[in-house]
Amino acid sequence: MSKFQAITSLFILVFIIIFVTYKITAFSSNHSTTNHSTSNRYIQLQLLGVNDFHGQLNKYQMVSGTMAGGAEYLAAYLKKYKQENPNTLLVHAGDMVGGSPPISSQFQDEPTIEFLNLLHFDVGTPGNHELDEGVNEMKRLIHGGFNKKTGYFQGADTAYSSANIIDRKSGIPLLPPYVIKQMDGIDIGFIGVVTKETNMYVSPENRKEVEITDEVSAINRTVKILKDKGIKVIVVLAHNSAKSERAGANSTGALVEMAPKIDDEVDVIFAGHSHEYANTVAAGKLIVQAYSNGKAFSQVNLEIDPHTKIIVKKRAKIIATSHHHIKPDEETVALLNKYRKRLGSNFNQVIGEIPEELRRNQDANGESPLAKMIAESEREAMGVDIAFVHQGEMRKSLKMGKITVEDLYTNVPMGHSVSKLILTGEQIKLALEQQWTKDYENRLQTVGLTYDWEAKAPIGSRIVVLKDKKGQVIQPNNEYEVAVSNYLASGGDNFTAFEQGRLVESGPQVVTALIRHIQQKYPPHSLKE
Repeated sequence: MSKFQAITSLFILVFIIIFVTYKITAFSSNHSTTNHSTSNRYIQLQLLGVNDFHGQLNKYQMVSGTMAGGAEYLAAYLKKYKQENPNTLLVHAGDMVGGSPPISSQFQDEPTIEFLNLLHFDVGTPGNHELDEGVNEMKRLIHGGFNKKTGYFQGADTAYSSANIIDRKSGIPLLPPYVIKQMDGIDIGFIGVVTKETNMYVSPENRKEVEITDEVSAINRTVKILKDKGIKVIVVLAHNSAKSERAGANSTGALVEMAPKIDDEVDVIFAGHSHEYANTVAAGKLIVQAYSNGKAFSQVNLEIDPHTKIIVKKRAKIIATSHHHIKPDEETVALLNKYRKRLGSNFNQVIGEIPEELRRNQDANGESPLAKMIAESEREAMGVDIAFVHQGEMRKSLKMGKITVEDLYTNVPMGHSVSKLILTGEQIKLALEQQWTKDYENRLQTVGLTYDWEAKAPIGSRIVVLKDKKGQVIQPNNEYEVAVSNYLASGGDNFTAFEQGRLVESGPQVVTALIRHIQQKYPPHSLKE
């Protein structure tokens, strides 16, 4: 081979190598671009969820060492995240009202509904506390109507759904079993349900028009309807419990147990009721819960294929409404100031000074110092020797130091009144036995009697010694005057034994009795400076 031929061959070889390298690089580049465009073609949908707000418009709590909560901060966060993605829907999983502080409760919780309207919540579902004042009042807050205390109210702008609150007369759901929202050409189906335990937590009088049915059956029945409509993105707003560790491990709760039984077409479940943290996946379903009282919210991001209309990716965060690095929302501040002004200064009155914190939490024996004080105040109010209080009567511990009227209305917010009943000794014992069922323990707080119980004894046979405050054994056939809330008197919390009692007198509100007790026992300036 000549020198010229050798140079030519080498040139050709180099050219071939460069050409092949270019083609490989171009193919790789095109392949990468194709993947990138595939990712970009997915629709990015954001769901922002709140649960168990309980009208806490002006209340703040510490979360991980920082102050959080308050309507003005929750609003600021939700508006900020909504601005970052135009494909955003705001949803809630119930108990947005009920057990509320005075700024909401004194106006029939209308201020909280106004707050939700201000933020333009898209879809919600009732929790058990929406029924605290009965079916008609719940419907009034949702649809609008007249209340003799507040006048006419426009109602909620939010679309409400509940598949398992069934009207007893018609046999169909009281509210729409599903709501369909369209976002960027994608139909999203929302199904609301409330815990079946509502039958236990809401007094029979306030739920007589409705029946709360099985959650899983209601969800699956409604999923079928949505699937028949061709909807493939389905979200459940469930006022049912869920809990997990931060990374999603060790998940527990009613929804985690229900998840395998729920139709696999359900993609996301917003939980509530238990006020816990949840961010986990169970049976392929993403389950989230953002504590309670507005101190956090759930952010769920979905990637949806616009052609198949199927979710290809889903992930969630639970975000605390920390007061750091964000300014309060001005519109919400104006709303709060309006109701602060209407509330007046009476709730700022100091009625006593407590020498130490009175804990709501129960000790190993089921005793709660705050509940004991409430029971004692009820006993005094009705002039009896025995009183009972259920744990749900109070929502928070009572702080040490100066106590205002607002503090007590916030800590004891349910609006129950005190009732004087006549019960036989046998009925008292039955009420105490009803603290235990096969599914849970729900301890009553008592004053005026003592009892021993055997934890390993069969349910229904655990009370072994029952005596009055003088040490005399409670006799089965003797009659005793007892003070309880009207909620317990109607069989609330499944204490049906109290329904057997004879009502002889209705007394003041529970919170009023507590105010009088504190004023007498711990008057203002009773503590040393």
